[in-house]
Amino acid sequence: MGRIGISCLFPASWHFSISPVGCPRILNTNLRQIIVISVLAAAVSLLYFSVVIIRNKYGRLTRDKKFQRYLARVTDIEATDTNNPSVNYGIVVDCGSSGSRVFVYCWPRHNGNPRDLLDIRQMRDKNRKPVVMKIKPGISEFATSPEKVSDYISPLLNFAAEHVPRAKHKETPLYILCTAGMRILPESQQKAILEDLLTDIPVHFDFLFSDSHAEVISGKQEGVYAWIGINFVLGRFEHIEDDDEAVVEVNIPGSESSEAIVRKRTAGILDMGGVSTQIAYEVPKTEEVAKNLLAEFNLGCDVHQTEHVYRVYVATFLGFGGNAARQRYEDRIFANTIQKNRLLGKQTGLTPDMPYLDPCLPLDIKDEIQQNGQTIYLRGTGDFDLCRETIQPFMNKTNETQTSLNGVYQPPIHFQNSEFYGFSEFYYCTEDVLRMGGDYNAAKFTKAAKDYCATKWSILRERFDRGLYASHADLHRLKYQCFKSAWMFEVFHRGFSFPVNYKSLKTALQVYDKEVQWTLGAILYRTRFLPLRKTGMLIIPCSGGCPKLCCAVWQPPPYGATKHLQGAGWN
Repeated sequence: MGRIGISCLFPASWHFSISPVGCPRILNTNLRQIIVISVLAAAVSLLYFSVVIIRNKYGRLTRDKKFQRYLARVTDIEATDTNNPSVNYGIVVDCGSSGSRVFVYCWPRHNGNPRDLLDIRQMRDKNRKPVVMKIKPGISEFATSPEKVSDYISPLLNFAAEHVPRAKHKETPLYILCTAGMRILPESQQKAILEDLLTDIPVHFDFLFSDSHAEVISGKQEGVYAWIGINFVLGRFEHIEDDDEAVVEVNIPGSESSEAIVRKRTAGILDMGGVSTQIAYEVPKTEEVAKNLLAEFNLGCDVHQTEHVYRVYVATFLGFGGNAARQRYEDRIFANTIQKNRLLGKQTGLTPDMPYLDPCLPLDIKDEIQQNGQTIYLRGTGDFDLCRETIQPFMNKTNETQTSLNGVYQPPIHFQNSEFYGFSEFYYCTEDVLRMGGDYNAAKFTKAAKDYCATKWSILRERFDRGLYASHADLHRLKYQCFKSAWMFEVFHRGFSFPVNYKSLKTALQVYDKEVQWTLGAILYRTRFLPLRKTGMLIIPCSGGCPKLCCAVWQPPPYGATKHLQGAGWN
């Protein structure tokens, strides 16, 4: 019988033969080993490729989600479709100390999914520009003539009325919220101004405007609204979708359960305006905070659900804004110089030839302080370190631990697991002249500020004339950039005690191409409960950890009076 030998293709130890008659001999020991090895190799290969396919699939899903979020941010700068009947609108007028601005917001009808947020955005006109308008002066200028307030604010409301579709006016809520300028007025003058608005506006405009829609808000409310606005834009109220997202464990205030929940880490805010400075960040349930410094509120659509209750520390410091701080500094220079001249018989600052040497002004710049008919002449020496040292007493720090500006209590911040955004002067100081806005680095900022301060004013003016600074930077910014850089640095590191190696501060004017204003937080908070036919409210039951701010579905009036629910303990 013929025999086929197979040996040339394999090593000698793998030699075997096949007989046409003796087929069972194929299954000798060596061949069985080969078959077993082949089967195992095939199984391992199949498992490997299965894992790769699954990872690619979920990787694409994650990338798709991220792309969808990116796409949402891109479409957010498209013109608002005013022909779409499902789009809702809301108007907020920010009555500040120096002027008033109207913001028009819009959002599509909620899709009914309790896991989705209301998608509130700033309305954009046909040229894709935000629907915003500003007028001057501030509303507080009418303290002695409140009957003129309605006429003063009418241009803003006419502007909003032109952009909101006429058919939507009756269901569009209007909020007129007044801040620092009105707070300093006597209560009787505040009341007269608000009464004029509440009486006259409904006569000329059809917006949804009830008595609770015009008020003077506290510094705490303003801080909370700013905190809500930035965290909404950052998506921090949404569900955790990516493994790489920063999270925190939170014990819910008022919850019967002692078990902590895991949710996205929220960002803190720092906001330095012209008059005041604010700080706001979430604090754990275990941290005891005085009621006047704590805002505890529910962002959920169901007041009985507590999983989206937030405890936010909010502190406002009047006189610690950039312009107010410079004014306090100049007042001190003036008073001290006059006193020393009188006691020591000197003439410092009384003539341009014998100026007071100011370390907080750029090198060789000339300036002056005028008070009570007297003038003190200044000349800058551009010494950033000396400027910092000079302004430190203005922090009003105490020797007590866990205190900030003016000796106010400040709860501990977990610097290793935190993130802050700095707005207004925090951004202007880093970006307008120094061109380093964004991720803050103390060492780089200090070096840039030192170099700027020590540069001769003539050179700075030349750079300004050549357009080397931000387009909205003016000569006032250039003149006081040295002081404000030192002030911002001291407030952040000495006042609020952030370490100099802190890497998680971002200074910003816009986030995802959107200018984040406290007015966004205001419209988010105030529209989370929306009017309903007869019952006054329509709430979609939440399940599975509803991210809230989401479960209310808009039902247009007139179906009963609107009901404004105030968060407990943050007025």
